[in-house]
Amino acid sequence: MKLALAQTQPVTGNIEANVLTHIRVCERAVNDGADAIVFSELSLTGYEPALARMLAVEINDKRLLPLQKLSDKFSVVIAAGIPVKTDNGAQISLLIFQPKQEIRNYGKQFLHPDEEQRFVSGKNLEPISIKGVKVGFAICYELAVHQHFETVKSLNPNVYVASVAKFERGIEPAHIRLAAIARNGLPALMVNAIGPADDGICAGQSAVWNGAGKKLIELPADETGILMYDTVSMKAWKV
Repeated sequence: MKLALAQTQPVTGNIEANVLTHIRVCERAVNDGADAIVFSELSLTGYEPALARMLAVEINDKRLLPLQKLSDKFSVVIAAGIPVKTDNGAQISLLIFQPKQEIRNYGKQFLHPDEEQRFVSGKNLEPISIKGVKVGFAICYELAVHQHFETVKSLNPNVYVASVAKFERGIEPAHIRLAAIARNGLPALMVNAIGPADDGICAGQSAVWNGAGKKLIELPADETGILMYDTVSMKAWKV
């Protein structure tokens, strides 16, 4: 299974523009053989907690339909981030678009303390099976939570993917943590954004670690791009 990490620069608050970017990126990844494409935390709005309540959507929002149509057309899984409305408030979600299936909602369960005033805790999904490969997910802060990883690990995923919105100060700790996770024999991947977010700058550096904890590849801090990882050959490359 070929898994793509899409490092983009979201347009703050502009869901329509970001959907178009997602489509262009997905088409590039599919042309390189991707079976699944994962985007950064809140990739469809930008990471903007102060705007979350205003930007939050229903899962069946018509602006998201092009992503489902793309999934259906190319038989590809797309995981994109957006705040989702709940009865209690906005939830940080990674929406999973699967061919000819209902959209699934991976909700961020473990919130960073800075997020607790803006968001409500969501419900994690079990690992998603893509062409027989079980993909376990984490959203940003969750990768640092021991309880979260132990729960994911107990479900026997084949690969671990963290969708994040990290500034420069958060990159090194995240890379260290993911290398440690990978040394358990579980390949680990991280996808970040670039550009302005929440009064800071997302610092890119999306990367892939093999099951020995060795970093195979990394994108720059200030460039958009796509990384691919083949779970069979265990090779990684830039598109």
